[in-house]
Amino acid sequence: MGKLLSKAFSILFDDPEITYRLVMIGLDASGKTTTLYRLKFGEVGMTNPTIGFNVETIEYKNLNFTVWDIGGQEMVRPLWRHYYKGTNGIIFMVDSSDRNEKRINEVHDELHRLSGEEYLKNAPVLIFNNKRDVKGSMTSIELTEALNLRKFKKDFYVQNCCAITGDGLYDGFEWLSKAISKNNK
Repeated sequence: MGKLLSKAFSILFDDPEITYRLVMIGLDASGKTTTLYRLKFGEVGMTNPTIGFNVETIEYKNLNFTVWDIGGQEMVRPLWRHYYKGTNGIIFMVDSSDRNEKRINEVHDELHRLSGEEYLKNAPVLIFNNKRDVKGSMTSIELTEALNLRKFKKDFYVQNCCAITGDGLYDGFEWLSKAISKNNK
């Protein structure tokens, strides 16, 4: 009876009752922490490179997302897989202004490595093409080609964004929330 009343109150008063786990990864300086705080607080302050992780809960359209922002330095990346268990979705941040071939290859390798992760087999991947406000940054078409995404073996979506202004972030979250909800029916 108590569970039924709790469900009724949740429906009537729009309290989020479902919490999904997201892991936000990407190379260092791609804008992960800036994105996390823009989504959580609606503004961006000074951020420092993330050595370990940051975690925040974000409410979006009656859903709660616990977002794990994990550092992207080369020495930290092998640890990403320890955060995958129980993950419902991935946010992969890409710095679209970084056209350095070595860095693009690193993004490619890390992104395609996700396809082989057992804990992520049903997790959709939102690829934020961040820093689109920077002159000369890659378009989503250029990014798709550079990362060979046509051969990516996961459900994914590329969303142009600017973490500093917030442009495109909620559009990406819209796709991700629908993809996760579809997978969890």
